[in-house]
Formats: sequence, structure tokens, C-alpha cells
Amino acid sequence: MTTELDVAAIRTDFPIFQELMRNERRLVFLDSGATSQKPIQVINAERDFYLKNNAAVNRGSYLLAERASEAYEGARQSVASFLKVSSEEIVFTKSATESLNLLATSFERSVGKLRISAGDEIVVSELEHHANLLPWQQLAKRTGATLKWFEMNQDGSLDLSDIDAVITAKTKVVAITHQSNVLGSVPDLAPIIAAAHHVGAVFVLDGCQSVPHQPIDIADLGIDFLVFSGHKALGPTGIGVLWGRYELLERMEPFLYGGSMIETVTMQDATWAPVPKRFEAGVPNMAQAVGLARGLQYLTDVGLDRIHHWELALTQYALDGLSRINQVSVIGPQGIANRGGVISFTIEGVHPHDVGQVLDQYGVAVRTGHHCAWPLIRKLGLQGTTRASFYLYNDLADVDIFLESVEKARDYFGAR
Repeated sequence: MTTELDVAAIRTDFPIFQELMRNERRLVFLDSGATSQKPIQVINAERDFYLKNNAAVNRGSYLLAERASEAYEGARQSVASFLKVSSEEIVFTKSATESLNLLATSFERSVGKLRISAGDEIVVSELEHHANLLPWQQLAKRTGATLKWFEMNQDGSLDLSDIDAVITAKTKVVAITHQSNVLGSVPDLAPIIAAAHHVGAVFVLDGCQSVPHQPIDIADLGIDFLVFSGHKALGPTGIGVLWGRYELLERMEPFLYGGSMIETVTMQDATWAPVPKRFEAGVPNMAQAVGLARGLQYLTDVGLDRIHHWELALTQYALDGLSRINQVSVIGPQGIANRGGVISFTIEGVHPHDVGQVLDQYGVAVRTGHHCAWPLIRKLGLQGTTRASFYLYNDLADVDIFLESVEKARDYFGAR
């Protein structure tokens, strides 16, 4: 299989790459870990919905409403096909953050096995983005449950040496990232998932940094819930996905209340619509769902295997280059084993924000700071890092410009 991508051809689908940055520099976008750029196919899909099909979905009986509903439910089926699951298991939210809050809130309200209450345990890790930490942290505070976590090793892996002490008979939920948004490290999930299921806990996977970049086999992973955000997968902002096993979703209480999520309503009580409708109160982000479906189709057409291998090739090239720059330290994995296309680094004596501002002068867009992962950054004893993240529209020339700008930042601040 050819892993090299025709990046020049791909970029023609992304209008933003025609824009010039500071000092008339071309855009070298290395912040796809935060949000991806959008191809014209996605922009047009969202635009066409408003131009041709705009109506509230699953409400009206007139033609326009029927077309809108078909487009929205067609998007749900597209996402399900992308993940190789049933469309009844796909819940649209506004983001992965909302998806995780939905789960945490529902687990507080539900009855039976899924209910979280005093004495229960919730397990996360030190790798987590705040979106996969705070909902569980605050749920534990509200209910009297105990929050536990796997500690991180210096190479970005998780310390599983005391897995039987972290995951116990009291554990109800284990929620772990598929890939660190800071370090790019990919934790060894198989023993964690096995331990969770051994004690009857459910496993929640944060797929924000993996679903847009590599093939995901839900059946092979053996997980119970998966979340990801559309805007990181070439799709629009304002749309997220929650996948859950149907038999679990069916036992969960709603997260939001209002129109469209009900079966019956009286002045004193209500019953809920079947899954997934019970979790989609109000008029949903219809055009955004259609745009997301088109973005996932774009990724499928290019090939997620090819995208993944191309990103790893860029990552190796960047790691090799950074290793030759004095005073620069890569934080986390030093190679491409068990990692994705994300690199965090520091320049000795230089604040990450200052590094980012210098890189911006050369058209290079990177993320700086704590990356919504304060516990991880503090564990490393850092103020923050500079992060470069790669995607299908990046090439080796981008990495060369990035490396040159890092050297210039080092020299500018006298860190030789």
C-alpha cells in the first residue's frame, strides 16, 4: 500500500490554504490537534443544506421538512457506517465535551448498574484532556464517588503496575483517552479494558485525537462508549458524536429535556422517546451533522490507513529534525512507536507562548500552553509546551519550515 499522500492535490480542496499569513507567508497549519481545516466539500454540504433543505428535522410533514429529516438521519447513518455500528447507537451532540457531560450526568440520574453513587469508583488517567476529567471529577464530588487515576510515566505511557489497585470491584466507569492531545502517546488500552469489564465497569473512550486520524475498530477494541468531535475530523464546529452500546443507552436517563426527546407528556410526568432521540432535545445542529458526514466521507475516500501512516512519517521526520536542534527537548515519546502525529517540545529558557509568536512570523500555526491538560503539564514540571500536530494536508516542506522557524526562535531568544 502506498502511504504517501498527494498533499498538493488535497490542499486544493481547502480554500484556507490560499490565504497568506503574517509577512506574506503561506500557511503552515500544525494545529489540527485543536481543530482541523475544512475542505470545500464540507463547506458546500453545510451551505447546500441551508440553501435547499432548511427546516426543523423530525417535526413537519411538508416536503422541505421531509428532506431536512432525510438529510439529518442520512448523516447519522453515514457516521454509523464510518464507525461500523448501528445508526440507533449514534447520538449527535454539539461536541465531544458535551458527549462526556451527557454520560456523566446520565450516570448520576440512571438506575441500576449504570448509576453512580457514594462508594462507587470512577477511573481516569493523568493523560486526560479536561473534557475527559472534569465531568467525572465533578460527578464524583456530587455523588460521593471516588475518583481514581492511572499515573503517567515520563515517556507518556501509563503506569499499569498497580492496575488491580486502581480498578477494583467498586469501579463503575473507566474513561481513558485513545491518544494524548499533548504528547501524542497512545496508552496500552487492552489490559485496562479487560480489567474494567472483569469487575463489571463500563469503558468510555475519548477518541478525539484518534477517530479523525486512523481506522477505529470498535468491536476489536471492546469498548462501551466512544466520543469524538466533528471539528477535528474535517467537519463543522458545533457537532459531536456519542456512540454507545444500544443496551446501555437504552438504560440511560436523558441529559437535556425539551422537544423531540419525549414519547408522552402530561402536566405532571413524561416518558422518553426511544434511543437515540431521547438524548437529542431541541432542534439539533442539522446542517453541521450533514457537514460532518461529508467530512468523514472525505477521510474515507483518502483512506484512514494512508492518513495514519503519512502522519507518522511526518512525525518521524520532525522528531529527527528537532533532535538536531540544540536546546530543544521533545516531551513524551521520542519515536513513533505507540504514538500519533502530535509532538510537544520546549526550548530551554523560552516560554512556549514566545516560541509560538516567533513561529507565527513564518506562517507556522502551532498550539502553546497547557493544552487543556493542566494535571499532565504539572506532572511534567512544566509551564506548558509548544505543540505541533499533523494532518493529511501537511507535507515534508511544512515540516522543514517548522524546523527552520524553531531554530530561529531559539536563536532570537539567545538559547544557543
